[in-house]
Amino acid sequence: MTGLYAHIPFCSVKCFYCDFAAYSGQGALADRYLAALEAEAALHPAIAPETLYVGGGTPSELTAPQIANLFAVIKRAYPGPAFRESTFEGNPESLDAEKLAVLAACGVTRLSIGLQTADDALLPAIGRRHTAAEFAEAFKAARRAGIPAISVDLMYGLPGQTLDSLRATLDFVLALDPEHISLYGLQVEDRTLFAKRGVEEDSDLGRSMFELSLERLAAAGLEHYEISNFAKPGRRSLHNLNYWERGDYVGLGASAASYYGGVRASNEHRLKPYLEAIETGRRALSESEEPSGREAAGEEALLGLRLVEGFEPSARLRELFRPEWAVLKSRGLVAERNGLWKLTREGIFLGNEAFRLFVPPFDREEALA
Repeated sequence: MTGLYAHIPFCSVKCFYCDFAAYSGQGALADRYLAALEAEAALHPAIAPETLYVGGGTPSELTAPQIANLFAVIKRAYPGPAFRESTFEGNPESLDAEKLAVLAACGVTRLSIGLQTADDALLPAIGRRHTAAEFAEAFKAARRAGIPAISVDLMYGLPGQTLDSLRATLDFVLALDPEHISLYGLQVEDRTLFAKRGVEEDSDLGRSMFELSLERLAAAGLEHYEISNFAKPGRRSLHNLNYWERGDYVGLGASAASYYGGVRASNEHRLKPYLEAIETGRRALSESEEPSGREAAGEEALLGLRLVEGFEPSARLRELFRPEWAVLKSRGLVAERNGLWKLTREGIFLGNEAFRLFVPPFDREEALA
């Protein structure tokens, strides 16, 4: 399967935990940016993508005419059959009936709405500009617009968040009956406002919150299919599954990543340098590499182990990481079932402990100590 990703970097305000290429106050560049996406598509080899994911930033910050233009751009660049899945990200405060009608008319099959928490006291403290009630109204409006599937983004481990607050958020969201939930633990990245404020993660509380979430979401009938993702049967994200299964994909826009022909590449994340490169007819690359040897095998493990059901490792992976696998198995973090490598339940909680063994620089002596 081949996927297409389009990054829309515009935001009304950047959330305090966000480390993505997202820029507030730059909306005046939106039309120029959409033209650059079309120009960039022509710089990639011709493909016939089966899935589309429009992410950000906040794509719903575009106006309704700009959203229509975005999909027209994509259709001109990729005139093949309709996508098997077409996902669009949005925030409650910038999703209105007009935009939702445009999304439905453009064939969006899956809307991903950012909520993070339903605690109205926490929302402004993490940089969000909506209330839980406004989220619920946007969710219901998307249903009325006829969008077939809705995914909700949630976070746990937020500063000031409690187990009771998380439980109330899960109950609030599940009452709306979404097809999919993405649940992420707080990670304080260097370039975020949280990092500048000295916010620290509480790993013990985070684990308790994750355990609570696993139990509550399973009871609601959602399948835990990837470390951070839960879906009703038949509603898994095809686009993201393609990433984890190491399929090909093309990424358009500032900071977007691509992987095809065995080459992994990332675009310039700064908005104006990206635009200037594309407008002069060249790829706006910040890095490009062709993983091989231990790096390629490690990437196979890093992505495959995110899948809760596991994956079938290549002979090369088994050979190159035999000692590391034995160590992880002895620590109870991984297991092999019917030829599939997978994380144990303990390994899911401590995924980073497993993943670090597959990421360069490979210090085998330290890893095996």
